[in-house]
Amino acid sequence: MYSLEDKVFFEENGYLKLDNILTNNHLGYYKKIYNDFINNKHNTTGLRSDLSGEKDGKKELITQIMLPTKILPQLINKPIHTFGLKIAQFLLGDDIVLDFDMLINKAPKTNKETPWHQDAAYWIDMPDERALSIWFAIDKATLNSGCMWYKPRSHLFPLRKHSQPVKGGALQCIGNENESVSVPLEAGSCVIHHGKTLHYSRGNSTKNNRRAFILNYRPKEMVELERKKGYDHTGKRKKK
Repeated sequence: MYSLEDKVFFEENGYLKLDNILTNNHLGYYKKIYNDFINNKHNTTGLRSDLSGEKDGKKELITQIMLPTKILPQLINKPIHTFGLKIAQFLLGDDIVLDFDMLINKAPKTNKETPWHQDAAYWIDMPDERALSIWFAIDKATLNSGCMWYKPRSHLFPLRKHSQPVKGGALQCIGNENESVSVPLEAGSCVIHHGKTLHYSRGNSTKNNRRAFILNYRPKEMVELERKKGYDHTGKRKKK
């Protein structure tokens, strides 16, 4: 599934692609679960938002649902979470635990990009900055559907200045494709990035959904520190 060379690549570049983590049977299970969330078959009050920030009554462009395991606790023992924890501990250490999970879907023909940003810009200051996100592709992620783009080695430098131009929308900073690399994924594969790695994705101009199941990991003591300070990732956006 992964190797020492993968770990070295992640440490040097701030991102890592792993192919074919999930089987077709796994994907069938997650597609059903995902559609149930998107189609409001579960109560996601206070956990669901449109990351585009647009509130004109039209369909959601970038649907974000925080903490799906809070709604369906059984997910914690399913393949995405069990594989995710093994990968995260391999890359960052045995004290790493799940901090939060979320679903992000780019609806068909919406073509709304996710702006350049670093995840750490959302988080409180912590003495141990080890953190990573694992981005599982439930659908094939292409340049046209909104695969991830990363600036290699950006996690080794101070955070860029972030802003929030649209109230309720995503944080963003300056970045561009010329300084970055794209990471298309087949369904069932994943890409991992450090909490400080600069990234973005284009909009989805295809006729299909671009569904991603995302898990964030950090040291157990840091998760406990977050909770002590009342920070539980329920969708309230805070800028560092």
